[in-house]
Parts: sequence; C-alpha cells; structure tokens
Amino acid sequence: MSNDQFLVVGIIICALAIPSLLAAFSESRPPRAGAIMVLIGGVLLVIAMTQKPGGYRFDQIPHIFVQVFADVIK
Repeated sequence: MSNDQFLVVGIIICALAIPSLLAAFSESRPPRAGAIMVLIGGVLLVIAMTQKPGGYRFDQIPHIFVQVFADVIK
C-alpha cells in the first residue's frame, strides 16, 4: 500500500470510530471497539505522515482522497 492509501484508510477508520465512541459514552460503558478503531486509524495516519517526505498539508487531503478512490475504481 502507498502512503496515500494509508492516510485515506486511517482517516476513514478514525471517522467511523466516532459513532462507536459516542454510543459507548452515552450508554455508560467502556468504549473498547471505538478505542481500538482510533488506535488502528492513528497508527495508519502516523505511518503515512512519517513515511512521506515533507508530510501532508490539509489542502492536499481532498485531492488525495479523489486520487486513491480513482485508483481503486480503475
């Protein structure tokens, strides 16, 4: 996988963890699944940002999403 793919998958996993965390906190139970998802997504984000020379800027992220989805569709 390329660094761009790690970045996109990490962002998606972290975004999907938010509903799980909110549900766990609202039901007063430990947020195990959400915490594991945040951990996995965070590791993927750190890998992507440390392996790309120069890192990423926020204005590049939408273009990277489009590029990765276009590569998947091809």
